[in-house]
Amino acid sequence: MRLRSPWSPRTTKIVLALVVVALLAATFVRLRGGEPDEPLALPAVCSTTPGPAGEYSVDPVQARYATEIAAVARRKGLPARAVTIAIATALQESQLYNLPHGDRDSLGLFQQRPSQGWGTPDEILTPRYAIEKFFEHLVKVPNWQNGVITEVAQAVQRSGFPQAYAQWEQQARSMAQALTGQVPAGFVCKLATPRAGPQIDEATAALTADLGTAGIGEPVATDAGWTVACWLVGHAHTYHLTSVRFAGHRWDRASGVWAPDPTADDQVRL
Repeated sequence: MRLRSPWSPRTTKIVLALVVVALLAATFVRLRGGEPDEPLALPAVCSTTPGPAGEYSVDPVQARYATEIAAVARRKGLPARAVTIAIATALQESQLYNLPHGDRDSLGLFQQRPSQGWGTPDEILTPRYAIEKFFEHLVKVPNWQNGVITEVAQAVQRSGFPQAYAQWEQQARSMAQALTGQVPAGFVCKLATPRAGPQIDEATAALTADLGTAGIGEPVATDAGWTVACWLVGHAHTYHLTSVRFAGHRWDRASGVWAPDPTADDQVRL
C-alpha cells in the first residue's frame, strides 16, 4: 500500500527550504565564531607556507584568532612556544573558533568555564580576554617552556582528554613559526574581492589593543614586523584589507601570496 504524505507538495518544499536555511545559518554562526563578521565568500583560505613544521591551512575566521594569539603573546613578551601551545589548545578545544557554546558551561576559543573561575561568559567570549587568561595560567605551569606540549596544555586546561592536544602540535608549531617571524612571509590568505572599502581605522585600533602598539608605518624589528603583517593578513577578511607591504614583500588578497616588492622597507604598510 502506498502511503500519502500528510503535507501538500508546496508545504513539503517550504519545510525543506526552511531546513536548508537553518543549516546554513548554523554553519554561518560556527564560522563566524559568534561574532560580527563579513560572511565568508568562498573560496577563501589561509595557510602557512612550507617551512620546518610543514604547511597547513585554516579558514579566515580561524586565521583571525591565530594571529590575535600571536599578537597578544608578543605584547606579553612570550616566545613562539607559548603561541604554539595556545594554538594547539584552541584547535583541540574549539577548532580555533570563538564558540558561544560547549560542554556544560564551556565557552570560547579555549572552552573556558565561568564556573571554574575563568571569567564571566561575556569576558570569555571576548577573544583577547580569553587569550590573556590562557597565557596567565600557562606561565604558572612549571617548566612550560620545555615540557611536553600536550602535558603543558593539559596542566592549563585540565581536560577529560589529556592526550588530545598532541595531534595539533605540528600545525600549531607551523603557524607559530610564521606568526612570530621565525619563517618570514610564512602566512598568507587568498580572499575574494571585499564587499566594502578597507576599514583601516578599525583595524588599527584592534591591532593596537592586541599588540599594545599599532606597528603600522613605523620602523619595527623584523620578527615583530612579521607578527604585525601576519595579523593584518589574518584580519583582512574582517576589515576588508586589500594589501600589506613589509620587508621586501607585498601581499594582496587576490593572489594570496607574498610577492617580492623592492619598495617595501622596515615599516609595515597597508
